[in-house]
Amino acid sequence: MKHILLIRHAKSSWGDPALSDFDRPLNERGKQDSPLMAQRLLARSITIDAFLSSPAKRARKTAALFAAEYNVDKEKIIQVPELYHASPANFLEVIVQAPNDAGTIAVFSHNPGITEFVNTLTEVRVDDMPTCAIFGVQVSTQNWAHFKEAPKTFWFFDYPKSLSV
Repeated sequence: MKHILLIRHAKSSWGDPALSDFDRPLNERGKQDSPLMAQRLLARSITIDAFLSSPAKRARKTAALFAAEYNVDKEKIIQVPELYHASPANFLEVIVQAPNDAGTIAVFSHNPGITEFVNTLTEVRVDDMPTCAIFGVQVSTQNWAHFKEAPKTFWFFDYPKSLSV
């Protein structure tokens, strides 16, 4: 059994209109929500074996704040260019190439692609992945290469403003 955590980047800043979309940082709420959501995962005793992130600044920072809560060096975060403006097909390409020794992977990306992708995985649908939301899926496989055809089961959905703990 493998597990995947699909995580939308935390709330970003629109304070500097001169910045490109790629270079937008997290705002203060985003910097607070990321550790909070990582702590919720830890409270569920969920380990993360590999962190894969879009290289956009807000996604990398979200992943780094999660990694810090897990005592993982941010240098171990795998930056995957295909996760920026990713389509569902891009997500599939990335996941089937995930390190096979990782039982649980966390994938940090963006809307609208992340919402579209999570809605293809199980019978559970979400209207919109809020910032810093986590959609967890259990995957009946021993090999990430078989992700596409492997049976998948909804695990949980959590986001900063939910009452989940």
